[in-house]
Amino acid sequence: MKKYILIGVACLTIFGFTSSKFQQDKLFEISKNLEIFIKVYKELNTNFADELDPGILMKTAIDAMLGSLDPYTNFVSESQVESYRINQDEKYQGVGARVGMIDGICTILEPYKGGAAIEAGIKAGDQILSIDGTSLTGKNFDEISAIMRGVPGTEVNITIKKPGKAAENVKLTRGEVNIPNVPYYGMVNNQIGYISLTTFTANASANIIKAYKELKEDHPEIKGIILDLRDNGGGLLHEAIQICNIFLPQGEVLVTTKGKIKDRDQSFKTTQNPVDLQIPLAILINKQSASASEIVSGVIQDMDRGIIIGQRSYGKGLVQNTKNVGYNSVLKLTTSKYYIPSGRCIQSVAYENGQPKDIPDSQRSKFKTKNGRLVLDGGGITPDIKLEPSMHSELTKALLEKHVIFNFVTQFISNKDSISSPEKYQFKDYDAFLAYVNTSNFKFDTETEKILDQLQNAASKQGSFALDAEITLIKGKVIAEKKRFWDIYRNEITREIEQEIVTRYYLQSGKVRYNLEKDPEVKEAVSILNDISQYNKLLKK
Repeated sequence: MKKYILIGVACLTIFGFTSSKFQQDKLFEISKNLEIFIKVYKELNTNFADELDPGILMKTAIDAMLGSLDPYTNFVSESQVESYRINQDEKYQGVGARVGMIDGICTILEPYKGGAAIEAGIKAGDQILSIDGTSLTGKNFDEISAIMRGVPGTEVNITIKKPGKAAENVKLTRGEVNIPNVPYYGMVNNQIGYISLTTFTANASANIIKAYKELKEDHPEIKGIILDLRDNGGGLLHEAIQICNIFLPQGEVLVTTKGKIKDRDQSFKTTQNPVDLQIPLAILINKQSASASEIVSGVIQDMDRGIIIGQRSYGKGLVQNTKNVGYNSVLKLTTSKYYIPSGRCIQSVAYENGQPKDIPDSQRSKFKTKNGRLVLDGGGITPDIKLEPSMHSELTKALLEKHVIFNFVTQFISNKDSISSPEKYQFKDYDAFLAYVNTSNFKFDTETEKILDQLQNAASKQGSFALDAEITLIKGKVIAEKKRFWDIYRNEITREIEQEIVTRYYLQSGKVRYNLEKDPEVKEAVSILNDISQYNKLLKK
C-alpha cells in the first residue's frame, strides 16, 4: 500500500510541476510577444515615413488579431460603442421605421406597426431630406440611424418628400416599438397550422403559445403545425428553451454551454409543463437560420420530436459576452459553445470571407438522436428533408439590388388607396413596369458579359485582333439573349413586384400571407404532415 501511495504522490508532483512549467512557458510567450509588439508599434510611430494615427493603427492590429479567431469576436471602439448598444436592444426605440439609402437619399424602407411614423402617415418610399433642420446630404447611414433613434418621449422634426408631392415637415415623438416576432399565424388548409417566427426577442415563446392555442381553439381538427424559422437570425437563449418546452416534457436538458473555464459551464432544461407533446411538427430552416433558430431546430431533431425541412442552417453555436477594456471600449468575445442533446455542437468549423463555409459530411463528427438517427456536427443543422433554395435570376437580383422594383412600386401605388387581400392580389401592369425600367437608366451586366470583357481586355493587350473580333461577335449574341430575359423571367419579376406591393399595404403579415400558398417548402411540410406514416418513418432509426 505504501508503495502505491508513493507512486501516487510522485505522479501528482510530476503533474503539478509539468502544469506549472506549462503555465510559466505560456506566460513567458505572452510577455515576449507583447514586448515585441510594443517595440514594433513604437518604431512605426517614431520612424515610419508618413504621419500615423495611433488609434487607427492599433484598431487595425486588434481587428486583425481577433479576425484570426472567429467572425463574432470583435472590438468595439469608443466611437462605435453607442451604436453597438443600440443594436443590442431587444426593442426598437425611435420613430418606428426602418430606413436605408437609395440613390444617396435616406428613404423609408418599412414603417413598423404601432410606431410614430406609420401613425403620421409616413409610408415606404417616402424620402427624408432633413432631421431637426439638419440636411442629410453627405451623411452616412450610421449617422442618420443614430439621429433617428433616441430616448422614448423625445421629439424629432423631419422633412419628408412623398412621391409627386412637395416636401413637408412632420413632427414625430420617439417611442418604444415592439417589432412583432410572430408577424403571422394561420391555417394553410383545414388541418395544418402555420406560425412564422422572425426573431427570438422577448415574449417570442408566449406569442407562439398564444398563436397555437388560438389555432387549436378555432380549428379543433388541426393535425399538424409548421414553425417557420427561415431567415431568423436568433436572439434570446431562454426564449429558444421556452419554445422547445412547448413541445417537449418538463425537466429535459436541452442545451449545455462549454468553454475553457469549466466552472462557467451551464446546462439549460425545460422548466414548464408542455403545451402539446403529440401534435406532428415541421420546422422550416434555411441558410440564414442562425443561433437560437438552430438551437430550436437542432433540439427538436435530436429529440425526434419533429421533422426539419429546407436547407442547412447558418452554423452559429457560440456564446458571446462583452468585457469593458477601458476608455469606453468593449471587447465582444466568444466564451463558450452551445451543445444540444445529442452532444453535437452546431458551430461551423470553417470560415471564408467571414462567413461559415460548408464542409463535406465526411469531415463532420457523427452523433445519434434519441431514436438512433444519424446527425452531424460542425456546420449547422442539416434538414431531414433537403430542398433546393429558390434562386433569383441575374436580372431579378439586379432589379432588387438597384431598388428598381422598390422605386417602381412607390410610384405605382402613389394614387391607390387599397388593394385586394394578399392571397388574391395580382399585378397585371407588366408593360407599365417595362416602361418605367426604360426611363430609369437601369443597366446590368451578366456574369458572361463580365468574363467576356476580361477576355477581350486580355486579347487587346496581347494584340490578338482576330480573337477580339470573335469576342465582340459573341458579346452581341449574349446581349441579344439578355433582351429575352424580360419575357423569360416575367413571372419571377411579377412575383417580386406583387410581394412588394402587398407589403406596402399589409406590412410583414401581408408578405407572409402572400407567399404562403406559393411556397414550395410549406407545400412539402403540408404533404408530410398530412401523411402520418411517412412522418413517423422519417423519425425512426
